[in-house]
Amino acid sequence: MAAGVSLVSGPAVAAGPVAPAAGHGVAATTGGNPGKGGSLPGGKTFSSPADRTVVTPLAGSASGSGGTARAQGAQGAQGTQGGKAAQAAAYLAIDLEATATTAHSVDLTTRISSEAAGLDITIAWGDGTTDKVTASSTGYDRRNTQHKYATVGSYAITVTVNDTTHGAQAVNRLDFVTSGSEYTAHAPTRLLDTRAGLGAAQAKVAGRGSVVLKVAGAANIPAGATEVVLNVTATNAAGAGHVVVQPDKDGFETGSNLNYAAGQTVANQVIVPVGKDGSVHLINGGWDSVDLLADVTGYFTASVASGYTTLNPVRAVDTREGIGTAKGQVPGYGSFGLDVAGRGGVPKGVTAVALNLTATNPRAAGHLTAYPSGQAAPSTSSLNFSAGQTVANSVIVPVGPDGKITIRNGSWDRADVVADVVGYYSTDSRAALVCLGGPYRVIDTRIDSWGRKAGPVPARTMLPERFDADTTNSDIDGWVLNTTVTNTTGSGFLSVTADPNTWPDYVKGTAVTPQRPVSSSVNWTAGATVPNLVQTSGGKGGMIDFWNQGWTDIDLIVDLIAWYQTS
Repeated sequence: MAAGVSLVSGPAVAAGPVAPAAGHGVAATTGGNPGKGGSLPGGKTFSSPADRTVVTPLAGSASGSGGTARAQGAQGAQGTQGGKAAQAAAYLAIDLEATATTAHSVDLTTRISSEAAGLDITIAWGDGTTDKVTASSTGYDRRNTQHKYATVGSYAITVTVNDTTHGAQAVNRLDFVTSGSEYTAHAPTRLLDTRAGLGAAQAKVAGRGSVVLKVAGAANIPAGATEVVLNVTATNAAGAGHVVVQPDKDGFETGSNLNYAAGQTVANQVIVPVGKDGSVHLINGGWDSVDLLADVTGYFTASVASGYTTLNPVRAVDTREGIGTAKGQVPGYGSFGLDVAGRGGVPKGVTAVALNLTATNPRAAGHLTAYPSGQAAPSTSSLNFSAGQTVANSVIVPVGPDGKITIRNGSWDRADVVADVVGYYSTDSRAALVCLGGPYRVIDTRIDSWGRKAGPVPARTMLPERFDADTTNSDIDGWVLNTTVTNTTGSGFLSVTADPNTWPDYVKGTAVTPQRPVSSSVNWTAGATVPNLVQTSGGKGGMIDFWNQGWTDIDLIVDLIAWYQTS
């Protein structure tokens, strides 16, 4: 068996509790819940200023002449309309601001200017529900009101203020879109290949250069797509470097999605927000040129589709042991079907499954492709390998109507295949994706952070990290992390799993030793820098364990990409 994919046993040796570490030029997180207005970037903001307020006579009031006026410029309307209602238009105004604090919720700030002694305020949330309050102060009323939507989507929030003193009614509206979005499966399709001029110019991406990839409207991806799932591959690299994928050209310069060495072909899955122009930017962070490829396997929209459910990693395939398929290496250009629905905690009727896919013991260079059953093999790749290499990649695979997926060996010679199921997407799941604008560094063991001095993760130990607030009932169902291992001196593999403890358990010294996992998230050899996207639960306390399952020390870098949230 190849190192890094074999099952392991033995007592776990837990590292001491540490705080999340800072990245290069990025402040460390402080344990604030990113889904509840914590310190991490993100959180859409919407506004409807006071000058959009429409003031009319209050229904049934004898005051006023029935005129209508905007809050701004209403003094001019006062003389022509007459009456108390027209006078009210001169000072009655509603200013609205809203923040998408979690996947499904809104924090609405209302600022109401009025000279009335009392106001009746009605907030219609756009989903058929309303909140009603009474303001007793004169001159100015400011308040924050929270609301949770049952489903993600776009909502028109309307605030109506009745000024019975002057017989006037003011109305203002704010168009709000939830931060959460849900997944729609897409048949694996190549969108970018700089070698062939597909999706961009036929030329390598220069060192420190970038390529703009149009995704909205391409390959039937809708214009309203908020995020896209891409398998990004770097190849023909003239030197070592890294790739950052993000909606805009600037920002998030300290994170990375993909690391490559000279001459290496390496792939990594990316979940990235779509820019306002419907594009994403692939930035070559190296000093030398490289070819880039990108294959789409799904997209997210702020509308009801498929939510996510995380699972503890379950081994679904191991051709070395005959798990999930026949025992024995997959022949060159051979394939096998894998039943995923109705097994290992994955229910029937799912639309897609999240896997950590590993190739090991390959006899020659090649690639693996995972795709829905019942379809012809696409001209895309899920991971790339060289002879003798053990390499893993996270993939989201649409599930065929029979509940199966197909895994194909794209090499001319034999290889073993291992796959761990880490979650699934279904119409019954309601955990929605909240995505940052690019990789946000939260751990880098190479540098000091508060609570932990710089230093590698020792062999055969685990590093527990807090990603949520000090909670015992986290509403975040899953975390999306880009996890990179570097400065390796031997072979090994990394396991990423939910910690059964909470942060206060570690602080009080009552934390139990977690059970050592058997799944692998990242595989490496001596001298390698290896990234992989990881989707994992944080458990009840929002704690995640990073297990160095190798026999030599490693440095660990973790960039936060997104999270899935039920509230």
